Amino acid sequence: MKTAKLLLSFVLVSTLFTSCYTEVIVDDFVDEPVINVNQVLNSHELWYVDINQTIGFGEIPFLQKAFTISFINGTLFANNNLVGIGSSGNGYGIDVANYDAYNMILDVNHDIDGFVTFDVFLVDNNTIELYNPDTDTSYFLEGYQRSNFDYDFVFYDNIHYFLQEYEAWEKIYTSEVGALNEFDNENYLQFLAGGNDSEFRSSQDQIGLNPNNLIWDYTGVYGVGNVGNNLNLKTLTLDYDSFGNELFELTVIDDETIELFHLDSETIYEFKGRGYIQYLKSGSTKDKSTANKDKRRKFKSERKENPRENTRK
Repeated sequence: MKTAKLLLSFVLVSTLFTSCYTEVIVDDFVDEPVINVNQVLNSHELWYVDINQTIGFGEIPFLQKAFTISFINGTLFANNNLVGIGSSGNGYGIDVANYDAYNMILDVNHDIDGFVTFDVFLVDNNTIELYNPDTDTSYFLEGYQRSNFDYDFVFYDNIHYFLQEYEAWEKIYTSEVGALNEFDNENYLQFLAGGNDSEFRSSQDQIGLNPNNLIWDYTGVYGVGNVGNNLNLKTLTLDYDSFGNELFELTVIDDETIELFHLDSETIYEFKGRGYIQYLKSGSTKDKSTANKDKRRKFKSERKENPRENTRK
């Protein structure tokens, strides 16, 4: 009888212990929401490619070229040009690729660059990281809606790329007011992409020529600078070895016309862009000059080694 009571007590204690243990497991379980990568990519209409936050020493050509990208029903759009930014493709830019997104992975089939894959990490509500395991490089994208994206700031903050988006700039106007100076003889300017991203060429050929037929008389270095707190006004310095630097105030009149105010002579010039270079796809442009085919955005800050290892399983 005593043995039966002992066995009954052991069974009862075991049952209670198992019940308590089960309750502890249930109480500690947290049902975390599953992140849907497509919902993340579609949460913002535009993703600004913050090129200076890039980590790693590789490059993804189509991201290196784009100012913004957008994910719309399997089609990737990009604003690769500053000419027309904000109006091209209703603000989205042009169709450059197809994509597939699943399990926090983004597969892009670019029309020119081919297949590129990324691991997608949600940094915060407005920022995502695209990590390419093949190059061990991470690009960081900031999310915006078209209604609150500052297209003008992007345009003027990157205005040297705007100058590179034409085969040549042809002089169309010289003011009567202003002292005679050497620059009066220059009828064409060209701002070169690629290389050190700061070379220009000038020509004294007669007005009205096709950019392909121009003879470039001089090649030098140029620089674009800011003027106080005036976002829309820039300085342009053209370094001519023969007669020193030519310093201008640069104003954009429209997407194909610029005004240069020569500070020394107080002469006003207007130049119109000839031979628009639309960067349709990475490595493929409509330009006819090899000097422009390497156009890509440069880093303004020192790049850091990427500490992230390939976490894909």
